[in-house]
Amino acid sequence: IRLHLAEEKVCRDITELFRDDFIRALQESFLWPTEACALLLGPDCGHFDIYASWNITLPKVPKPPVVPPTPPKPGSPQSRVLFLTDIHWDAQYAEGSAIKCKEPLCCRNESGTPTWRHPGAGYWGTYSNCDLPLRTVENLLQNVAKAGPWDWVYWTGDIPAHNVWSQTRAQQLNELTIISKLVKKYLGPKVTVYPAVGNHESTPVNSFPPPFVQGNRSSQWLYDTMAEEWATWLPAEALETLRFNCCVCFGCFLFFSRYESTITGQFFGHTHVDQFQMFYDQETMTRPVGVAYIAPSVTTYINLNPGYRVYYVDGNYPGSSRIVLDYDTFILNLTLANDPVWSLLYRASTAYDMPILFPSNWDALIKNFLTDDRVFQKFWYLMHKGHVSEPCKDTCKTSLICFLRSGRYDLLQQCDLLNRGKGQMTRSVRKTLC
Repeated sequence: IRLHLAEEKVCRDITELFRDDFIRALQESFLWPTEACALLLGPDCGHFDIYASWNITLPKVPKPPVVPPTPPKPGSPQSRVLFLTDIHWDAQYAEGSAIKCKEPLCCRNESGTPTWRHPGAGYWGTYSNCDLPLRTVENLLQNVAKAGPWDWVYWTGDIPAHNVWSQTRAQQLNELTIISKLVKKYLGPKVTVYPAVGNHESTPVNSFPPPFVQGNRSSQWLYDTMAEEWATWLPAEALETLRFNCCVCFGCFLFFSRYESTITGQFFGHTHVDQFQMFYDQETMTRPVGVAYIAPSVTTYINLNPGYRVYYVDGNYPGSSRIVLDYDTFILNLTLANDPVWSLLYRASTAYDMPILFPSNWDALIKNFLTDDRVFQKFWYLMHKGHVSEPCKDTCKTSLICFLRSGRYDLLQQCDLLNRGKGQMTRSVRKTLC
């Protein structure tokens, strides 16, 4: 409250919501006070290096031989994969409410009335720090149902809105159940959906106690309901592991490099914008070995058009490489949303003049960003789903290009060095991805 981080009510409510989990975590923690302070508030408070070197004994089995990717033969079957992420349905969204407010999330009944400078919240959504009404989510599902059939669907979570200071377990479960049933209703019983747990599914947000936390403070209330709702999509073995899930934001071990010839696609969400990140070989850090595709959000939060992604993958036939061949990004342009139309924003191969989407092609595109600002600004526009107020220049451009090359978190520190920062970008990216 003294730092004016948010309204007093928001600060008090979120403190009350997080209190029990936070105290329990401190009781279980092995961190020194200086480490805990640095982890929470940054290097000015203490010292903690979550990315310090670890000594890990790996199996003596050598790395599988590297098999360079090869394009499929012309006319080979392709799989169409629907990708949904970050729905963030706000049950309190109110058409005509204020789009500028004192709380972190606006366009709600409690946001007040609009002013002459800012019109009220739109019917389908709004360019502001607002989430979506249920009708927009349902309209999206109606449209993707018509655009099928789909070979399978990836759904990477984050169903609830961003009112993280005032959420209850009952609300979270209700929203999980309603959206899961809508997905089943519109996509039908024959398509397999692979859902993932988003960091917003729990309350408090980001709170996923490890399995040794039992009783009322555990996450069993959430996992059990997920297993019930997703039983039509997942086999019994997956449902069993789901009930003992342990969600963490920062993985300690990255094997994408060791298994570069096995892993054919990496699919992510949660930044809300349309991006990708590169992985390079550990020996020289120059040979591109993988791409993390980061799909855009369904929600408008913040100042975005709603969107979703369709991937084209080498199909189901003997000898298939299973690699990602191309993708489309679709949006609902809110400036034209009186009659909602989900339209193609771009196709990757066409927009970036890439005949195929190998890691080497994405690496070449990043290098092209450095020499051809027109191509980079196009990426900037597409990254924001066709709604951006100003170009990205100077430090913005340098930092973003560094981010694209930094699939490994420890490399983000290099972005800060390039811009003479003090860890701001690394911390902001960690916040964004979680």
